[in-house]
Amino acid sequence: MNIIVNEELKAYIDPLTPEEYASLERSILTEGCRDALVLWGDLLIDGHNRYAICQAHGLPFQTVQATLFQTMEDVHLWMIEQHLGRRSVSDFQRGVLALRKREILSARRAKALAMTPAQADEEGSEPAPQIPPWEDAAVTNPAQMDKPLASREDIAKAARLSSSQVVLIEKIQKQAAPELVAAVKSGVISLNAAAAVASLPVDDQVAAAAAGKDELKQAAKRVREARRQSRTAPAGAADQVPLTPPESMSADDEIKALQQRVAQLEKENDALRKQVLNLLEKSSRLA
Repeated sequence: MNIIVNEELKAYIDPLTPEEYASLERSILTEGCRDALVLWGDLLIDGHNRYAICQAHGLPFQTVQATLFQTMEDVHLWMIEQHLGRRSVSDFQRGVLALRKREILSARRAKALAMTPAQADEEGSEPAPQIPPWEDAAVTNPAQMDKPLASREDIAKAARLSSSQVVLIEKIQKQAAPELVAAVKSGVISLNAAAAVASLPVDDQVAAAAAGKDELKQAAKRVREARRQSRTAPAGAADQVPLTPPESMSADDEIKALQQRVAQLEKENDALRKQVLNLLEKSSRLA
């Protein structure tokens, strides 16, 4: 049997930890490979770890063909759904998977809505549905589709998380250094603490992650303290520009007011960053 292992597809889902892999290996050596590997043609799409263990020990295994996939996007969506339902997947991993699902479904819907009837005829098909073919192959009219994971609440529901947790995961994805993300994945630091540390400069994130669990906690604590100081710091009324301009303002006045507010927020952000750096310097001198 010719089985193709696509490394990109294999890495699409976070790999098992060494402990999890060792546990799976012990189970297969004791009980055999009970679950069939899932193939799409010759391409292995589920069971990479089981396949590697069976190959290493010369153990037999069974395979099953997935016949409903039409594109690699279908494969990705199926893999996401499989892992979203597993209890062993961490909160952070489920959030990341749900965000990936949103991106795929949103791109699929946008493509379907942008496709004209003439383009659909050229491709010999109706506009592509937003949902995977194994869920409802009968839906072909994009006008009848609901927006896929349109809100943060939708994402939270898909990942079995709270909306606030989704916000934290989005921030970590956008701002966290790879070292900090690795700490979150391994459970060294919580989502709340990681999101706080992610607001620091990248070099400070890397240094905190390298120092270990205690330093990451202290870094998060310093960031929160700096934020509290910034919020409680007195500010002159003349410096405060409302975020939402009064309705009586003209368009030009609204633009000017918003520009002033942006400048003010940037100034406050710089002040906060300096406070955090000062706290980090004091902490390093005391250490």
